[in-house]
Amino acid sequence: MAQTIGIDPVTRIEGHLAVRLRIESNQVMEAYCSGEMFRGFELILKNRDPMDAQQITQRICGVCPVSHGIASTLAQEAAYKVIPPRNGKLLRNLILGANYIQSHLIHFYHLSALDFIDIKAVTQYNGKDPALSELKAWVQSQLSSNSLYPVAPFLPRYESQYAEDPELNITAVKHYLDALEMRRLAHEMGALFAGKLPHVATLVPGGVTERVTPRKIAAYGEMLQKLRVFVDNAYLEDVLAVAQAFPEYFQAGKGCGNFLSYGAFSEAEGNTDHFLPTGVIIGDGPSRSFNPSGITEDVTFSWYKAAAVLNPATGVTAPVDPGQKESAYSWLKAPRYEGQVMEVGPLARILIAYKQNSGRHHQVKTLVDGVLKKLGAKAENLVSVLGRHATRAIECKLVADRCAEWLAELKPDEPAVTAVAIPEEASGVGLTEASRGALGHWIQIKNRKIANYQCVVPTTWNCSPRDASGKPGAVEQALVGTRIKNPENPIEATRVIRSFDPCIACAVH
Repeated sequence: MAQTIGIDPVTRIEGHLAVRLRIESNQVMEAYCSGEMFRGFELILKNRDPMDAQQITQRICGVCPVSHGIASTLAQEAAYKVIPPRNGKLLRNLILGANYIQSHLIHFYHLSALDFIDIKAVTQYNGKDPALSELKAWVQSQLSSNSLYPVAPFLPRYESQYAEDPELNITAVKHYLDALEMRRLAHEMGALFAGKLPHVATLVPGGVTERVTPRKIAAYGEMLQKLRVFVDNAYLEDVLAVAQAFPEYFQAGKGCGNFLSYGAFSEAEGNTDHFLPTGVIIGDGPSRSFNPSGITEDVTFSWYKAAAVLNPATGVTAPVDPGQKESAYSWLKAPRYEGQVMEVGPLARILIAYKQNSGRHHQVKTLVDGVLKKLGAKAENLVSVLGRHATRAIECKLVADRCAEWLAELKPDEPAVTAVAIPEEASGVGLTEASRGALGHWIQIKNRKIANYQCVVPTTWNCSPRDASGKPGAVEQALVGTRIKNPENPIEATRVIRSFDPCIACAVH
């Protein structure tokens, strides 16, 4: 017998996401993702000075503000026809790299790992680590409190299936605590050149305003080395251990099978020659070139006024009272690429690099093949819940290692910014990759003011509602077929959802 269940809100993600599932015989048959608030950044930006944009748009997200700041500066640089100095480009990569590292660590340890790791295992700990001993006492107090809703979100009301290996559980819990310090370290490292994090003060059209000094280079390098050790010895190993404990999740959450990356970490003049490459994969096809004109947004099932399917360069944001549009169920629009639903994020970036397998991308193939060999898995298994976790960890290592090379290229006391002049009328597109996936900003300037501003963010791609043709979004498709053991505690569904690292605060910008 069919039943409909709701997960509202989905916890341990950014923002407010509600998911409705239609289940038959304990299997998800249909899914609907709903972004539950409207923020209106695109409307806030209208008629403002264009130079406000990179600061205001960073407030879309506290986890990935760097990506929004970079996308905005890239859009303005395209409009102003300005290219930053080499130091400016390197500093942007180093700031963004620090942001990627902290974001990937928080996603696995503090948002997703607790779907697989039994926090109660810490009650069996008899060692002398003060942090684990303190956590043990707190968990014991929570378990004995008889509270219907314990304070900890990782102490569920209903029995769930967690890893059975006590050593894995306790090691992962210790690394959960260590990752708090590692995330702080990544923020501090990025702030050396960002001025502060989150919300970078030094990002401007034309480069980065922070001066490069030997002291800052040395300080960044010292912190980066600690992070690289943690990524290699804790993060990658814990992801492998979870994958070995839950091999069935290499078959779950496959989704639409189409992937998109704008490319990230430009290494040449202009927004070109990306360390994480640009590309598109449709189905089982090869990685092919990307054309920005192929992007459209559909609002058939979104709480916006009906409009033609538009490219963001001419996009419209016109919210309506939800009660006036009964067919709609989300504040997210529905982006499509050449009419196709696309998945974006670390899985998309790594798969595109893996298929390209040229030049520096050969390193991606080597790392991926090494992980697959350890797990006894195939490349096609990466399109799954565990594949998203594995590729995120692989990408974290790639970015952390590359940061050391960018750091070595910096030239102390050489300029990192160039002057810009705002034209009377212009337009520009800024495409980059946030840690969660493809991020684009589109700006139109008239009378030296912002006439129109549009953002298409990663979770708008992944958690989009259906479009005019009825095609569900990427997460909606990934949930279909998921087996739910207990509809009162659908942890299997939340494992699928969290593997995408949703940020609804971004998506409903």
